[in-house]
Amino acid sequence: MAKQSIFGRISTLLRANINSLLDQAEDPQKMLDQLVRDYTNSIADAESAIAETIGNLRLLERDHQEDVQAAAEWGNKALAASRKADELRSSGNAGEADKFDNLAKIALQRQISAESEAKTAEPTIASQTEVVDKLKDGLNGMKGKLEQLKGKRSELLARAKVAEAQNKVHDAVRSIDVLDPTSELGRFEDKIRREEALAAGKQELAASSIDAQFNSLEDIGELTEVEARLAALKVGGSAQPRPAIDAPSPDTV
Repeated sequence: MAKQSIFGRISTLLRANINSLLDQAEDPQKMLDQLVRDYTNSIADAESAIAETIGNLRLLERDHQEDVQAAAEWGNKALAASRKADELRSSGNAGEADKFDNLAKIALQRQISAESEAKTAEPTIASQTEVVDKLKDGLNGMKGKLEQLKGKRSELLARAKVAEAQNKVHDAVRSIDVLDPTSELGRFEDKIRREEALAAGKQELAASSIDAQFNSLEDIGELTEVEARLAALKVGGSAQPRPAIDAPSPDTV
């Protein structure tokens, strides 16, 4: 029963479609790790069962060989006893001849018994040999599957590392993309633009205030001129513009 169970497990594992199992797995790496463990354990069990089966087969073969040899030896003894009986009978010693004929019969009986045992063991040996051959083939197939699983696992891990590296590079590129308005550089540039606009606004505001001050000075000058002319009219003069005060020449200084 144990051998049949091992043989069944081997057959089941050999029929397993690795790609299909991986497609159905939520976590292919965990699935591969579990499959590697299952195959490794099953291979160890199969090797133990096959070793036991081979040991039993070798015992059967040895017993069979011993029965074959025993049958041959008893046949030779029967032949020797029969010839001796013939010699004694030829010499007129019938009593001794019968004795050796009886020994020959006993030897033949044992030969027949050994041959029967050898013949009985032959189907069992053939069956066990077939089982051992199948178990060996299955074991070799499982070892091949195990290597396939390990290769798949290595491939999957390599692909995962490549994908992880690609994602890191992609994220790094995105983080320094100055055209990306959501990036830090984009926000920093927008802040600088607002600061520049604010400075320009303040400068424009300051300039307009200075112009207003100069305009007010001009208005004050006009009012002073009006007051001066009005005062001149009141004293009987004419409303003439006041002479400009020239700056002293270098000769008068």
